Amino acid sequence: MPDIRIDDLAEPRLTERQRAAIDAAPPVTMTVEAVLDAARAATGLSDFGADDFRERLAIWLASYDEDRDLGALGRATLFGECVRYASARLRIEDLWRRHPEIAAVAIDRPIMVAGLPRSGTTHLVNILAADPRLRSTPLWETMEPIPGRDDVGDPDPRRARTAAMWGAFEEMLPLMPAMHEMAPDHVHEDIELQGPDFSSYLPEWLSRPARWRDHYLASDQTPHYAYARRVMQALSWLKGPARWVVKSPPHMENLPALVAVHPTAIVPVTHRDPVAVLQSAITMIAYGDRIRRVRQDLPALAAWWIDRIEVLLRRCVRDRDAVPAARSIDILFHDYMADQKATVAKVYALAELEMTPEAEARIDHFLAANPRNKHGRVAYDLAGDFGVDVGAVRERFAFYYDRFPVRKEAVPGERL
Repeated sequence: MPDIRIDDLAEPRLTERQRAAIDAAPPVTMTVEAVLDAARAATGLSDFGADDFRERLAIWLASYDEDRDLGALGRATLFGECVRYASARLRIEDLWRRHPEIAAVAIDRPIMVAGLPRSGTTHLVNILAADPRLRSTPLWETMEPIPGRDDVGDPDPRRARTAAMWGAFEEMLPLMPAMHEMAPDHVHEDIELQGPDFSSYLPEWLSRPARWRDHYLASDQTPHYAYARRVMQALSWLKGPARWVVKSPPHMENLPALVAVHPTAIVPVTHRDPVAVLQSAITMIAYGDRIRRVRQDLPALAAWWIDRIEVLLRRCVRDRDAVPAARSIDILFHDYMADQKATVAKVYALAELEMTPEAEARIDHFLAANPRNKHGRVAYDLAGDFGVDVGAVRERFAFYYDRFPVRKEAVPGERL
């Protein structure tokens, strides 16, 4: 299969389907009460729990208003995400109020994978989640973690809604699965469980929310990890088991908060050349931005994410030892790709999990069904598409190369 080359990132050639979706986007008002009123109407509930989230939601919304290049569909999408999170928050509070025994659920020795975006974290957590002894967050459940009172039956109606929604999304952006598949049963990031508390770096993937980014980076994330743990308890109470496997890149920049909330956590940390990470991540974002934004500024997008990845990695280097060595392992991407089962075996040993015949069979099945580049391989061009000086970026990340022996991956026009 030839490489996929996306040659219209700067000046997208929109399809009729994309234009129709943009034209059909409803106007939205980015106010806290508009979001909360919509969530109340969607759920029939009214108790959001502690009110501190309102300030963070207000910053999210102000950041979206200040992002002048967001188009109508981008704004409607972000407003809809806020309503989804607020609706989830209502259902979480309702479930806890009706079932206070959820507090007794123990989240013990969760396996919490950290690592850069595009560094194999999604693939690794999906391999581990094939083991039925571990609880995870499939995409359909992260979209709607707590069922509504009418969500009964098998299959779960929430799964059907997620499949339909992401199916339509991938029809609109057909190259997206080659960069990041969103199958309803694949494990998604657990920072989605912080979404109902309106924290994490989630807004940065769909917009350029400068006000929120600055607030997030200046704030202790421990309360929001505690909130996500509360959601994990509820999910285990609804459907066990109670030992979890999750993953998310921001764990790298929040290791002290993660350990404070999960003192028994097992933390595998994946490491990959940040230049390779950047070219993959920002190409994926730029491809999606064609339906979200009215103007594409690729150098600005690259600058945003070079800055963000640098902050994330500097915090990882600074705080890496916050996780006790006996409960953590560094996984180099090139070693992981060379022998995935050996990497999995190391994580199992660290987590003191026996590799049972059933677990191994399920893992083998997942690996066979999900080879690398299953949906095609995208050809990236960090310098040509985004105007990035790759050598200068490597110099900025010298601190990371010095700390972790990742293998540098050549990009177009570069010799290593």
